[in-house]
Amino acid sequence: MYVGALTLDILLGDVRSLKQKRSVVRPLIAELQRRYPSVAVAETGHLDLHRRAEVGVAVVSASAGNCKEVLDACERMVAFRPEIELLSARHRLYNDED
Repeated sequence: MYVGALTLDILLGDVRSLKQKRSVVRPLIAELQRRYPSVAVAETGHLDLHRRAEVGVAVVSASAGNCKEVLDACERMVAFRPEIELLSARHRLYNDED
């Protein structure tokens, strides 16, 4: 068993309040969950900043290759959204022997 974790640090475009931030981040999370139903997604950091967000994605799979493939696809989907800028993406892979 493998667990893949992806942490995305994103900069939001023209956002001036936490309410506007939610209107960008919530649809992003919903789209990731809809497009990749096997992943768990949540906003995990920068909760009090209105122009920054950290989004965590996790997937469990029988193979390391499948974990990497799913997390890479999630990263690409976020990177190609025009209203945000992906500042960094950190991949981690754990297996049942760790």
